[in-house]
Amino acid sequence: MRIVVVIAFILIIGSLASALYFMMKDRGNSKRMVYSLMFRVGFSIALFLFILFANWMGWIQSTGIPIGR
Repeated sequence: MRIVVVIAFILIIGSLASALYFMMKDRGNSKRMVYSLMFRVGFSIALFLFILFANWMGWIQSTGIPIGR
């Protein structure tokens, strides 16, 4: 489970870095930066939904503060 989350974080950071690169290189003449940021948002939403699904399936357990404290 940790490997999947780490790979997703690497994809998110890589997409953000590529958007920065395209912003500096293209100077607003192409849409590559917009596509990189769009993929970053998509990866982030997919990771969030995957974590919710893994919690629902019982693959991971939440260890937060108990309710009522």
